Amino acid sequence: MILVVVAVRAEAGAVLGGAAASQARGPYEVGVAGPLTVVASGVGPARAAACAGTLLALDRYDLVVSAGVGGGFPDRATVGDVVVADRVVHADLGADSPAGFVPLDRLGFGEVSTALDPALVADAARRTGARVGPVVTVSTATGTAERAKALAAAYDPVAEGMEGAGVLAAAAAHGVPFLELRAISNAVGQRDRDAWDLPRALVALGRAAKALR
Repeated sequence: MILVVVAVRAEAGAVLGGAAASQARGPYEVGVAGPLTVVASGVGPARAAACAGTLLALDRYDLVVSAGVGGGFPDRATVGDVVVADRVVHADLGADSPAGFVPLDRLGFGEVSTALDPALVADAARRTGARVGPVVTVSTATGTAERAKALAAAYDPVAEGMEGAGVLAAAAAHGVPFLELRAISNAVGQRDRDAWDLPRALVALGRAAKALR
């Protein structure tokens, strides 16, 4: 059984790919299709962690996947691509300072970067045709070229999302294997909502989710 945690209902619909049985699990409504249990947690790592942790406490799963649309970093992933994370980075967890942002690990309070199981990542990439690389989790989506360049220099990421680190924390606490899967809807950089292609990304997300079943 696979638990798939997305942020919003449109992503859940893409992953489920049509009709699915709906049921209540704790305070959440989930969709069930074959081996997939899909839940829309809400946006951001805190909501995603709370949701995933609750469902993992209620039922047993063989795999947890944080999935959804995301931004692709220039020259790493483009609109319509699918990305599988080989590393999850909680990129804006830390402290501000006169010299700029200081990530949590440099403060001495723990790691912000977690490498994922290489065999699991390789198998998911093979099945979905995805690009592989670090995916950063942020609570504030990147909206400037300067911030995109800073993230690229620090972590060499392929994509950006807003839930992965939260779902990973819940999966790790329950000892369940974890993947992050993103379909690219826009380029990370100067915010240009008109350049996003959510329909194309949702179609790509649905195809990738089907390949994981």
